[in-house]
Amino acid sequence: MGLTRKQLTILFLCLCFTVFLQLTSVSSSASPQGQKDTASSRSFEHEKEVHCSRERSRAAWKIIDEYLMPFVEKERYKISSRCRLHPENDLYRDQEQHKMHVDINEWRCGYCKKTFYEEKYLDKHFDNRHYDLLNVSHSKCLADVCGALHCDLVLDSVPHKTKCNPAATGRNKHLCESLADSCFPVNEGPSALRLNEFLLRQFCDAHTCSGGRKPFSKGGKKETSTLYVIISVLVLMLLALFYIFMYLYQRGIKRGSQGLKHISKSGQKKRS
Repeated sequence: MGLTRKQLTILFLCLCFTVFLQLTSVSSSASPQGQKDTASSRSFEHEKEVHCSRERSRAAWKIIDEYLMPFVEKERYKISSRCRLHPENDLYRDQEQHKMHVDINEWRCGYCKKTFYEEKYLDKHFDNRHYDLLNVSHSKCLADVCGALHCDLVLDSVPHKTKCNPAATGRNKHLCESLADSCFPVNEGPSALRLNEFLLRQFCDAHTCSGGRKPFSKGGKKETSTLYVIISVLVLMLLALFYIFMYLYQRGIKRGSQGLKHISKSGQKKRS
């Protein structure tokens, strides 16, 4: 028995609808997997980033720059990139160098020139917009050496007295000594030997519960303070005023003596 035109039309529409449903199910089953893969890869990347504290890395570099590098430069010693204190081993170094502190309440991104009121908002901007510029393929977290460098002294504006933990202190001292040996091998010459000894005295000796030597005992970068500049300018101005006063005073004495001579001569003429 043959099918009518109406029945053929209905059968064709049913077939089309079935094919459409199959295609939709295939695309829907593939797309969540792709989204899931992308999301998982992003979350994995951010997990890598979370393991490295930007704040503690910044504190560590501040200590290195202020309390170690001036003495390294004085010795004209070139630190190997294998040293964990080398600038290349700071995950955030490039981003930190692209920070522009324009004014008290103005921070600018060096990549896209966007401005922010506070540094913490610029940090979030780096995490959200310029995360792809970080080299997360290698473990280059400067915050990992914070224990050896006494970062808590820089992070805490008000020092808190806490009970000394001998185990943690021992670990930090061991890490500090390993940094001295890896960054300044004693067999590389007199400069490396002096810097090795310096790092031990500057940082490692303070890792003790006996309360002996304090960290950064050798001093740091000498920065010219604003007060010193103001005092120097005032002293120079006072010296200039003093010399001007002495010049005018001596000039006045000379004029006075010349006037007295002129008066005495005129008096002698009248008498004659």
